[in-house]
Amino acid sequence: MNFPFYIARRYVFAKKSHNAINIIAGISILGITMGTLAFIVVLSVFNGFDAVVKSMFNSFYADFEVKPLEGKTLKLTDEILNQIRTVKGVAGVAEIVEENALILYGSRQMVATVRGVSDNYHRVTGMDTTIWDGAYQLWDREQPTAVVGRGIKYTLNMDPDFFDALRIMVPRRSDKMVLDPNRALNTKLIRPVGFFESQPEIELKYVIVPLKFARELFDYPTELTALEIHSLPTVSTHLLQKELQAVVGTQMVVKNRMQQNELLYKTMKSEKWAIFFILVFILLVASFNVVGTLSMLIIEKKKDIETLRHLGATLSTLKRTFLFEGLLISFIGALAGLAIGSAICFIQQEYGIVKLQGAESFVIDSYPVRIQLRDILLVLLSVSLIGYLASWYPIRFITRKYLRVNEYNN
Repeated sequence: MNFPFYIARRYVFAKKSHNAINIIAGISILGITMGTLAFIVVLSVFNGFDAVVKSMFNSFYADFEVKPLEGKTLKLTDEILNQIRTVKGVAGVAEIVEENALILYGSRQMVATVRGVSDNYHRVTGMDTTIWDGAYQLWDREQPTAVVGRGIKYTLNMDPDFFDALRIMVPRRSDKMVLDPNRALNTKLIRPVGFFESQPEIELKYVIVPLKFARELFDYPTELTALEIHSLPTVSTHLLQKELQAVVGTQMVVKNRMQQNELLYKTMKSEKWAIFFILVFILLVASFNVVGTLSMLIIEKKKDIETLRHLGATLSTLKRTFLFEGLLISFIGALAGLAIGSAICFIQQEYGIVKLQGAESFVIDSYPVRIQLRDILLVLLSVSLIGYLASWYPIRFITRKYLRVNEYNN
């Protein structure tokens, strides 16, 4: 067995009297334990919220989106559409026509985005899984129906027991100036049959209608404003995106799911790093106890140091002994914190004990938790590095100073 490690282990685990140093060592372990526990719990809760938010966006946005590089409409031929559908890895393609429109319901009105979608839209995006009330249904026999965002429902004060038809109005696509207001606007009625829940900015923006209804409303007989593409889970996102871009050409751009919501993903990534550095700072504060513990231990073990020096122990051996002592304290605290923190996260994940305040207005009713192996490794690496630095500082200065005094006295 490594001699410095053996001595350090004896100092940590051997039976000792309950003196001040033992109490400080216990406090050091407790501090590292609580810091590590907070580290893993906070990161796991953040991962849970991150997964919930992304799942809500992922249910509305497809794996890939094709949009025009300039202008509003795509210049797509039937040949290009067929090529896209036959690309290896493409599981489905939904055609989209969307524009802003004035929505009227009773005496209330608002501007929203009317998104006309093909009948397979829910299979491409998973839109049918976001239904909060009613049903995802685009047709009632031969009559078109609408699926409305929950935020729009509240804004227009739509009665849950009896839904009047939505009146949708948009300017006609014409180069001629029309003075008659009735002829200047396209107006169509559609009955809402379902309401979806998502992020507030989506709920307050979109009304989902059949593609045919949107074409007639916006005077887009053949044009499309976007394509939504669903890919097989086994395909490489990067390679498929490059292949799709090659098919559609340079006049259109293919965006993956992350690029469609670039600001969201960047913001969440920045928030996680900010939380990480805050938790690292907490661990740094907790590690001050390790510095104090080792400093006092070196002073208390001065007779042991003298004995080991007479037996031939070098300065390097003594330094490694106390370095292992500090690392053991850090690792014991880290492992205890990881075990307790993981247990807390598992209980919350399975039973949802800690509830969210005002949960009736949220998609979930308790704090979501998701433990990731990457975070556990990151916590262990951080604790190891902090434990090493906290041990190295007192050893480098105090051991050298004490040994020099001893050699001078001798």
